[in-house]
Amino acid sequence: MEIYALYEGTFSVGLDKKFFPMEREGKPAKNSLRISVQPFLVIDDERKMLFDPGLGEFGEGTSVQTLLDHLAEHDIEDFEITDIFLSHLHFDHVGGLAHRMNGFWELTFPDAKVHLNKYEWEKVLSKEIFFDEEKTDFANFLDAKADLNLLENEDQPIERISNIKVGGHSEFHIAYFYENGDDKFIMAGDVLPTKGHVNQKFAAKYDYDPKESIRSRKMLTEKAWKENYLVLAFHSSQTPIFRLSSKTKDGYEIEEIGESVVIEDGKIV
Repeated sequence: MEIYALYEGTFSVGLDKKFFPMEREGKPAKNSLRISVQPFLVIDDERKMLFDPGLGEFGEGTSVQTLLDHLAEHDIEDFEITDIFLSHLHFDHVGGLAHRMNGFWELTFPDAKVHLNKYEWEKVLSKEIFFDEEKTDFANFLDAKADLNLLENEDQPIERISNIKVGGHSEFHIAYFYENGDDKFIMAGDVLPTKGHVNQKFAAKYDYDPKESIRSRKMLTEKAWKENYLVLAFHSSQTPIFRLSSKTKDGYEIEEIGESVVIEDGKIV
């Protein structure tokens, strides 16, 4: 199994939820957060998969071309992506699904099956406006053209991957678990978005249900520790892939893996 973080950029994000590009370790604007965006490419002997395909063109001056260029660095073309897994439907996690580079909406990965929570998708479609008019058009296009696989709690969308609804950051937020023998990872979107969240105990105002986020994060970190999962952290700036190396009375110690890893029989090669 090969895992690659496909760094899309670091952004200053304020209350208006606009993503302004900035230096990777720079200081965000006043009253704004610094957020890095790192979609993940996972390759095993059967599939080429993306986990949360990122912001796409929904940032200020951003484009899905960044993601496509990263894939080209690994000799992968758009039509080779077999599956895309969405943790939740905030646009910085799903924007890479489609683009308008030719002036109209097109699927970025035309042959991929897109896995997402059934009830979150139904909630999006029930809204007259999804964030704004542009993103509403985006959602309607995906509903009409994308190959969507709507998941319920604890479905197994494909062999080796299962999901559970953890809620917290969004109402129907998903955590994904990959298992192929000892080759294992967790990708939990914005419930476990950086290594700094591993030992976080405070309630974040940006979560849909902050207390549920705390409970889910505790469950996920405990599982990662006990069962030796790698963690894929979508919003980490420098260490998007890590695992928990020990547990102390003060919390977990973290082993930093980096931005890519090749795993065989549970070991880094």
